[in-house]
Amino acid sequence: MLCLHWLTSASNHPLSSYSPTTTPKSEYLLPLTQLRRLGFLRWRLMAMAITLVVVPVFFQAPLVRSLPWLSLSLTGAWLMAGLSLMARPATYLWGDLLVGFSWTWLAGSIYWGWFRWEPLVHLPIEAIGLPVVGICLALGWGSIGSYFYLGSLLGTAITDLYLYWNDLIPYWRQLMAVDQSFVPAVLQEAVAHLCTGPALLSAIELIFCLLLLTVGPLLYSRRLHWWTFSGAVLSTLLVDGLFFLTALAA
Repeated sequence: MLCLHWLTSASNHPLSSYSPTTTPKSEYLLPLTQLRRLGFLRWRLMAMAITLVVVPVFFQAPLVRSLPWLSLSLTGAWLMAGLSLMARPATYLWGDLLVGFSWTWLAGSIYWGWFRWEPLVHLPIEAIGLPVVGICLALGWGSIGSYFYLGSLLGTAITDLYLYWNDLIPYWRQLMAVDQSFVPAVLQEAVAHLCTGPALLSAIELIFCLLLLTVGPLLYSRRLHWWTFSGAVLSTLLVDGLFFLTALAA
């Protein structure tokens, strides 16, 4: 909660109600103090985007296994909280981001609650929010949250591609089916498979791709929604790294 309070304390920021149509050139007309605040806001948005991907791994994952309906119902709570924040100019950006997060939460609740045994439907379920996000972007509304969702979805797609590419899907199915006491053994087998030459090479390519997708948009545009996109993509790399370290420690 302290982290959330720090990240969302932007009531005096000149861009607290964000319009994606604002051109980066207009920044040069801002006073130096406001430019500094804008730069700080970008980093806070990226930090919040990373937090909204990484933290649910530890919170939503155990919740959805034991209480999937509760996890699913929390989607409405996140969405209402986001819309409530968007109703106030001082917290508009953070509400926008929370609305985008609600679509990732919805997809995670559905897949990990009822379909986690079948990796083939993972990406289609994660893409469940695409129609809503497409409509939002077409209407010029909710770009911060929409780009966060798209970055998270893209990172998920790249990770899934890596799993298919290196024939790790059988280990996925085993992890979802075996008793908890057998999980370390399955993880050790998966690590042994990952430590082969081709798997290590593709892991390097995965890291390079995710880093390129993180840095590239920031070089291309200084608009705020790209910072949430990059934060979501970067967090995919962090989550993948955490899973790998967990497997090594098993």
